[in-house]
Amino acid sequence: MTPEASVWSASTTRGEDGGLEVGGCEVAALAAEFETPLYVVDEVDLRARATAFRTAFGEAFARHGAKVDVYYAAKAFLSSRVASWMKKDGLGIDVSSAGELELALRGGMPPKRITLHGNNKSDAEINQAFDVGVGHIVVDSLEEIEVLTEEAERRSVVAPILVRVTTGVHAGGHEYIATAHEDQKFGLSLASGAAMEALRRCHEAPPLNLLGIHTHIGSQILSIEAFRESAERMLRLRADFAVSSGFEMPEVDLGGGYGIAYTPGAEGLPLEEAARGIAEAVAAALATSGGSWPRFSIEPGRAIVGPAGMTVYTVGVTKTVTLEDGGERRYIAVDGGMSDNMRPFTYGAEYTATIVSRMSDAPSVRSRVVGKHCESGDILVRDVDLPSDVGRGDLLAIPATGAYGRVMANNYNALPRPAVVAVKNGKTQLLIRRDTVEDLLAWDVAP
Repeated sequence: MTPEASVWSASTTRGEDGGLEVGGCEVAALAAEFETPLYVVDEVDLRARATAFRTAFGEAFARHGAKVDVYYAAKAFLSSRVASWMKKDGLGIDVSSAGELELALRGGMPPKRITLHGNNKSDAEINQAFDVGVGHIVVDSLEEIEVLTEEAERRSVVAPILVRVTTGVHAGGHEYIATAHEDQKFGLSLASGAAMEALRRCHEAPPLNLLGIHTHIGSQILSIEAFRESAERMLRLRADFAVSSGFEMPEVDLGGGYGIAYTPGAEGLPLEEAARGIAEAVAAALATSGGSWPRFSIEPGRAIVGPAGMTVYTVGVTKTVTLEDGGERRYIAVDGGMSDNMRPFTYGAEYTATIVSRMSDAPSVRSRVVGKHCESGDILVRDVDLPSDVGRGDLLAIPATGAYGRVMANNYNALPRPAVVAVKNGKTQLLIRRDTVEDLLAWDVAP
């Protein structure tokens, strides 16, 4: 049995005994060494995807004589080692908190290749951005312009600014990850005029260096049409502001949100098709709006790290229940759950699973993979066909969990968060160690 290629990292194979291997390492051996649940990251696959984004978009925009920068979206998954990979592979990093900024710096990312986002940046985070000299600070509200102006004046420096624009384009796999509609917390509205007002204020504030505009329309987007429409609106705004102010902004950040496949038969957004389509949309929009080509940037995260990761679990209790239609479903409980993957619980995200510790010739049965938490909604995979003999002690793996698994992990029911281990050419590298019960006790203030 060979894993479905579309949802597993490139180096994932099955050995002769039926055990899954990734990066030249046996998954069963990884589970024995690092315990389960366990996040496994295929380093070669992750870095190849990062390079592919830089290459595909670079070539697509170069056909029009333009340049584009790729910033890895730290929110998908970040460790200092991942930051070092992004540096080596020619990407920058966008961050949205002090912790993400420190991890990027710890990995050696030059501050000028870091963009600081956030709809509610604290004074400490703003000061930290000034202290290290990040390349961009993304303004998310009119109030923030005043805060940044005052801090820049106090320091006698000029702050590099992008203004986040809410374009009104609806995109994304779930309401909670669609981020450019009007009624939500991010950015400044294009329709209401708030975005134009923010640009005017930034341009007229001497301590602020208005470099350009930024947007992010959502996540898990599977069509370029939303990107096309967003780019058209952004470039029209840029042209309108150039007319009103006499200043043509040199940069436009089109954000991220490129979708990936999570289940067999599903398709992600093809990278080269997306790069060509977005570059052509930009060219057409500029031909209509007028003006010179700005320097563009994009911010993929999920599409780089998501397919490169899997989560490995140990099976515990199994039980069969009778359904209303007279059929049956087998429940397979594993040693993790919503504490290591919140996406099914929060967004209704769909995944698949497979047995990875051995081969099975048993007939498949309709199964549901669930966690061990005190919630009936603690479901990792709602419906999947798995061998009927899956039982206690078997290992299951869920692919495409490299993005948002570890970064959204929690200690619900006082469970330790899993480790993250990278694999490459038969060798392992621990990226993040597993929580311990001692950690939990250390955080607790005893009576």
